[in-house]
Amino acid sequence: MKTLNGLYQSGDWKGEKHVPVIHAPESAKAGEEVEVKVLIGEEIPHPNTFEHYISWIKIYFHPEGAKFPIEIATYDFAAHGESDIFTAPFGVARFKANKSGTILASSYCNIHGLWENSQELKVEE
Repeated sequence: MKTLNGLYQSGDWKGEKHVPVIHAPESAKAGEEVEVKVLIGEEIPHPNTFEHYISWIKIYFHPEGAKFPIEIATYDFAAHGESDIFTAPFGVARFKANKSGTILASSYCNIHGLWENSQELKVEE
C-alpha cells in the first residue's frame, strides 16, 4: 500500500522555494498564546502564476507524548491569476499549548507536490 509518508519533500527553506517557512518562538509559557506565521518562498520567491502555484498550507502542533498532531490551521489559496488577482501563500495562527512539542507545516505545489517543515516549541511552566 502506498502512503503519503514517502511523498513529502523537505529541505532548507533558504535554498528551496517550496519548503514552508515557520516563524514561531522557540519557547513559550504554558497557556500563553503562541503566534505562528507560515509562508512559502521567503528567501527564494515561489512563482505565483496560473500555471504554477501553492494550493494550500496546513499547520499542526504535536505535543510531546501525544499519539497524533492537532490541526491548528488550514489555508487554501484560490486566486491564481483570475482577473489578475494572485493569492500569496501566507498564513498566521495563534494557539495555546500546555506541553512542549513540534510545530509542523505542510504545503502543496500544483507542479512539485507535497512539502513539509517543522520547528520545536519548548513550553515552560
